Amino acid sequence: MRIHIASDHAGFDLKEALIEHLAAAGHDVVNHGAATFDPQDDYPSFCIAAGEAVVAENEAGGGTLGIVIGGSGNGEQIAANKVRGVRAALAWNLDTARLGRQHNDANVIAIGARQHSVEEATSFVDAFVAEPFSNDPRHQRRIDEVGAYEAR
Repeated sequence: MRIHIASDHAGFDLKEALIEHLAAAGHDVVNHGAATFDPQDDYPSFCIAAGEAVVAENEAGGGTLGIVIGGSGNGEQIAANKVRGVRAALAWNLDTARLGRQHNDANVIAIGARQHSVEEATSFVDAFVAEPFSNDPRHQRRIDEVGAYEAR
C-alpha cells in the first residue's frame, strides 16, 4: 500500500521511525516533509501536501492512506481536513485508530508525537492501516452527508 506521511519538527523523529517501520512492512511510503529538522517550520504545507496526494491517488483508484504528525496531532488533523476529500481522524488509542477507518472510512490518521511513545504510535498506525471500512449503511450515510456539505 502507498502511504503518504508528513510532519513538522515536533513529529519529525516519529515520522522517520514510522517511515522505516512501514517500509520494512512492505509499504511504499512517500515523505511530504519536513525533510530536515527545523524547529521553526510550519505543519500546514506538509499536511496539506500529504492530504492532496491521498485524495488524488484515491480518485485515480488507489487504496492510499495518509499519516500526519505533530506535537498534539490537532493542528495537523485540521490542516489535512481542509483538503476536499480528506477524512482525517485523530488517534489517541487503538480504538480511535480502528474506529476512524471502520466507522468513518478515514483516509488519514493524525497522531500527536508528544503524546505517545514510538511504540504506541506505531501500534495506532498498524491498526489504522489494517482496519477496513465496515461498509455499514449507517456509517456510509453519515460520510455521504459530510461529503455533500463539503461539495457545496
